[in-house]
Amino acid sequence: MATDVRVVTPITTWGFRDSSEFRALERPDLTISHVEIETGPASIECEYDEALAVPGTIAKIIEAERDGCDAVVIDCMGDPGMLPGRECVSIPVIGPCEAAMHVASMLGHTFSVVTVLKRLRPQFEHQAQLYGVREKLASVRAVSIPVLELEQDLDRTKAALAEEAVKAVEDDGADAIIFGCTGMLGCAEAVRRGLLARGYDVPVVDPVPWAVKLAASLVDAGMSHSKITYEQPPSKPVVGYEIPPIASLARDAAE
Repeated sequence: MATDVRVVTPITTWGFRDSSEFRALERPDLTISHVEIETGPASIECEYDEALAVPGTIAKIIEAERDGCDAVVIDCMGDPGMLPGRECVSIPVIGPCEAAMHVASMLGHTFSVVTVLKRLRPQFEHQAQLYGVREKLASVRAVSIPVLELEQDLDRTKAALAEEAVKAVEDDGADAIIFGCTGMLGCAEAVRRGLLARGYDVPVVDPVPWAVKLAASLVDAGMSHSKITYEQPPSKPVVGYEIPPIASLARDAAE
């Protein structure tokens, strides 16, 4: 039976992510399903946006396990809802930022994040600290293109990404590059060509493909997150949020 990885896009801009974008990652033993949240921000470009996205993302993570999915990937570099989502389910829940930072730290001594807006620099520095790779983070650079405008002119986006990636290598000492927005999906090859043209043979990590591959690998290995670290939430009333019942808590209530 094929492994089913559910990708949850934690924004409410319908059509921002087309499920066909994941087809290249599928194989005979791996299928990718996709959903978006119904309530939350149009895009995520600050801590406020991320906070608004978390309840809907948690709900989609719980639904994924209920639907029989084998793992979940959160389609945002803020990894919104990843930690609480792990508390609510037993299947692997992968955040692309955590996955990309660990991959990049293995591929080079240092890495830089190239994201959308400068205001996100503190977020990535905090995440690097949380994920235990702060000393590997060379810099956070931005292309100054909002999330919802990335695909309006892909040539412009790719050129800006390549320019900032070169600066990260030349000025900041980066040995690897991470995209700081999952809306940059599919731009890695162009950025790598731009780096090679300047004589820099460094890896460019496109976070979504890596997150999907890691999720599938964990399923193949029969592994998931620790329930000592991510113990299930206590059973209590929740007012104002449409969150599906957590499987074990629903069983406990029935008993």
